[in-house]
Amino acid sequence: MNLNKLNILILLLAFSFVECYGQFDFFESKATIGGYGEMHYNYKNNNGATKNTLDFHRFVVFVGYGFTEKWSFKSEIEIEHNYVSDGEGELSLEQAYLDYHFRDYLGFQAGIILVSAGLINENHEPTLFFGVERPNYSKYIIPTTWFGNGFAIYGNYSGFEYKLNFMEGLIGDKFSLNNAIRNGRQKGFESDASSMMYNLKIDYTNILGLKIGGSATYNNSISDSLSIPFALLEVHADYRQNGLILVGEYGNINYSNHKLLKSNGFYFDVGYDLSNLINVDWKIIPFGRYSRYNTASETENGGDEEKMYDIKEWMFGITILPIDNIVLKADYSQNKSELSSIKTEFINLGIGYRF
Repeated sequence: MNLNKLNILILLLAFSFVECYGQFDFFESKATIGGYGEMHYNYKNNNGATKNTLDFHRFVVFVGYGFTEKWSFKSEIEIEHNYVSDGEGELSLEQAYLDYHFRDYLGFQAGIILVSAGLINENHEPTLFFGVERPNYSKYIIPTTWFGNGFAIYGNYSGFEYKLNFMEGLIGDKFSLNNAIRNGRQKGFESDASSMMYNLKIDYTNILGLKIGGSATYNNSISDSLSIPFALLEVHADYRQNGLILVGEYGNINYSNHKLLKSNGFYFDVGYDLSNLINVDWKIIPFGRYSRYNTASETENGGDEEKMYDIKEWMFGITILPIDNIVLKADYSQNKSELSSIKTEFINLGIGYRF
């Protein structure tokens, strides 16, 4: 056999080898990686006392793996404030669950999952909401990001998206007038499972550009003495059509066996994408927001105790997306307590990404 024939034979064998091994599933890439991040500049003026902060607020990595068309694994790892040491910063595993997608109308998850409440807790990448910081409603009424160990059943049928979560409960002894249920989250750390939490969310999405729905969450929260039941009910809507963007949420929490009896709040955003009007590729969206929330809207003592945490806030700003996965933000806002005439003002600048 001469050299040319030998080379041709080797080449044919090589092609056969690649074609043969290309048929094996393990040769196909099944792993996925993604993430998001955001850096913020924050200026605060409280009656002449000012503070300037520059912070890489969040660095998040998504890691997933598809075992089959039905079985997959998904996770989200987050570092907050760039540095973790001696109580500074935070490193957390916000999601890590196995997913079995039987049909569009029925799936199952188990692991560290997100509570299905409101618009932002499950979809909180910086490109998806107005304002440099997440709405204060989504911090104090729905304590975003709210996650924990648990199980979920989910699906989509005839335009209805639904999810039912069975999760670790909250620590009722950590509920407070100024933070409502926020400090009661266990965050999946050796969770006390003596009282599970139940959470159901239903959205309707069959109207073009509109998502509308609500959720109910109940837990007989854990306490060293009397248990502290709470129930969170919320409704929300997000409409995006022909450049117009309308977003609103309202939530209410009722408590038993606690000096705190009720927390509630809402916010409403209106924005308009100018890109079609001025014929540019970038999305340029000026927006405005009005919000009111009170972590102690009803208490045993009443009076000034309720007024102290009754916060009214207005904001205007701009969101610019050069591409869908990169965002530039700026906003100005003022808020004040019902108990005080002093206004606190904020100026925020931000840049964020997701991939």
